[in-house]
Amino acid sequence: MRTVIVVGASLAGLYAARELRAQGFDGRLVVIGAEPHRPYDRPPLSKGFLDGTADEGQLLLTDEEETAELAADWMLGTRVRSLDARGRTVVLDDGRTVSGDGVVIATGASARRFPGPLLTGVHTLRTLDDARGLRAELARGPRRVVVIGGGFIGAETASSCVALGHDVTVVEAAQLPLVGPLGPEMASVCARLHARGGARLLTGAGVAGLRGTPTARARGSVTAVELSDGRLLPADVVVVGIGATPHTGWLAGSPLAVDDGVLCDDGCVTALPQVVAVGDVARAGGVRAEHWMSATEQPRTAVRNLLAGHTIETVRPLPYFWSDQYGSRIQFAGRRGDGDTVRIVEGSPEGLGGPDGLGGPEGGGRGAGFLAVYERAGRTTAVLAVDRARPFMKLRRGLAADRAAELAGV
Repeated sequence: MRTVIVVGASLAGLYAARELRAQGFDGRLVVIGAEPHRPYDRPPLSKGFLDGTADEGQLLLTDEEETAELAADWMLGTRVRSLDARGRTVVLDDGRTVSGDGVVIATGASARRFPGPLLTGVHTLRTLDDARGLRAELARGPRRVVVIGGGFIGAETASSCVALGHDVTVVEAAQLPLVGPLGPEMASVCARLHARGGARLLTGAGVAGLRGTPTARARGSVTAVELSDGRLLPADVVVVGIGATPHTGWLAGSPLAVDDGVLCDDGCVTALPQVVAVGDVARAGGVRAEHWMSATEQPRTAVRNLLAGHTIETVRPLPYFWSDQYGSRIQFAGRRGDGDTVRIVEGSPEGLGGPDGLGGPEGGGRGAGFLAVYERAGRTTAVLAVDRARPFMKLRRGLAADRAAELAGV
């Protein structure tokens, strides 16, 4: 290959560019990014950046030295329109084309927006520009904040807003937030963090719409969130955290199969061997995982297969995610099944509901978090920790070793 095009300049795209150079590709490398910013880290947007403890410089994933070493042609602030039928030419929004021998799709996903009229004060939180806008509004003084969605983004945003002194209500349609990944027992335990942190949590509550009042500006300002049961929650700021949609629209008309992401085999290779997909946009082996670990681990295998011209390696990493909420860190690794039992092996979850807190990120002392394992037929399938980082990492390594042995047929 003489030219490789990476479409997407965020975390997964940057890691793909790094892997191309690390694996010996010395041809032309083109990186196209829709945002005008250099690659930056998204997880801090809902945490340190939003609450003001981190600045934009701390978000950057590259420095000038690495940028020079990659020797890439960066096309930032540039949107793509389509991919040709052979999968070798990318058409840009302005009609220009970029041709290559291989393509890495790393276009990520965009935040789902709440349907209805555009109102001032309603935000999503996915990009740096989103975070800038929300951070500026929160700096105007005490606000009534309603967060729609109790997932990771919603919970972390709520936590940051509480830390800034705002009045916060989290609205979750499910009976418990995070019930999908954690299961009902542990989701119920972790839901206590909201009360401990000082936010109200309303569960099993659908949102019927947003209320607004006309202003002198082109759009009105949000004044309340209307729930499906008719209740009104007064709001100066609304943050919508109801998931993300993979950026695949530009692939319409291409030979690539798209279904909640770009369909790939276990090696991140699409229907065209010269095209691979990584990160939030990739549905590899039937699974699309919107996690930091997927964006950083998939590129190594994807690039190896791309340079080989066919799938010679597969990747099925052990799922792992973490979330920082109200001064505590939740960590989870593995694959929970509906029939799994949960066992507390260290600490106690009782402290999550009390005023004393959990005692810091490493645990230690009364009420200092807990460690739980999920089990099925005598085997550990997953592990969950709240403020028990060290023992969690030990169990996570054990799970990863078991997973590797299973895949190797040992």
